Amino acid sequence: MGLRRFYVIFTARNKEYYRDREAFGWNFVFPFLIILGFALMFQRGAQTPYKIGLVDTNESRSVCRETSDRLSGVDFFETVHIGNRSDGVDKLKRHRLDLLLECGHRPPKYWIIDSSPKGKIAEGLLLKALGERETLEKIGKRQLIRGKQAHYIDWLFPGIIAMNAMFSALFGVGYIVVRYRKQGVLKRFKATPLTPFEYLAAQVMSRLIVLIGTNFIVFAGCTLIFDFKCEGSYLDLTLLFALGCASLISLSLIIAARSSSEEFANGVLNFVAWPMMFLSEVWFSLEGAPRWIQTFAQFLPLTHVTEGMRRIMNDGAGLSDLGYQLAVLAVMTVVFMSIGSALFKWTD
Repeated sequence: MGLRRFYVIFTARNKEYYRDREAFGWNFVFPFLIILGFALMFQRGAQTPYKIGLVDTNESRSVCRETSDRLSGVDFFETVHIGNRSDGVDKLKRHRLDLLLECGHRPPKYWIIDSSPKGKIAEGLLLKALGERETLEKIGKRQLIRGKQAHYIDWLFPGIIAMNAMFSALFGVGYIVVRYRKQGVLKRFKATPLTPFEYLAAQVMSRLIVLIGTNFIVFAGCTLIFDFKCEGSYLDLTLLFALGCASLISLSLIIAARSSSEEFANGVLNFVAWPMMFLSEVWFSLEGAPRWIQTFAQFLPLTHVTEGMRRIMNDGAGLSDLGYQLAVLAVMTVVFMSIGSALFKWTD
């Protein structure tokens, strides 16, 4: 590989990127806004996943106040006062409530949706709060496990960083190469000694440095504002993230290897990006999902980036504990880069 040719393309791509101020700024703003939104919705220690509607009429207001005070002692309850039963039932059917409780009866009446798992869990917590503790203690003895509390926003943060890198890697390289081909820029390179591998390698390295730099700034800013902590080594985290970004960039080169239609490339890139976003455990765990979905997720590079970053940041794992993720990402990078170089063409 000619290092001089590689360096010329590498430098030119970097200058083109940071001169595009709108795209450059969006790489900082987008992930920060997502994290800010989730931080406001899922504040540490303030998450209330089960919403209980209290039918609060004039005749039962004093009873409802007493019941509300008893429910306030349950950590995962949020009580919402409802004017009449019909409104409460309507909200319950639309899953805006997990359980509806009418206070003016002894014992109180309550309603749940039979197909809602959250409603059934809320029912169990409700019975416990209203005085069924003795019955529960006869069935089993309660055991507590002491440990560090993990909040959803802490679990989500590595996934947001990885997802931001995925979109920047796919659309920041694949889409650009297709646009170059359509505009005839790549056709001019064909008349030079530049090889497809040199050109693609320069694209990968340029975007890799940009991804590491921009996400480092986002990471540092969010850590200062939201007090995120990395239990493991920052060096290990950087190395894993860099390898993950290289695999995602290389994947985009396969899509951009021959296409000259920006619309087609945009559709294919979205077709690749959206399954990764939903099946790579960015937003939720796949535990309990069908086995074939979990198996399919293992073929997605974002899965291994997200899992590795979470294990380093939340569990304090080192590179020696992430041999599987590192090996898979390295193999994917080599395979994707080889396929992209073999399929690449300068013209339509």
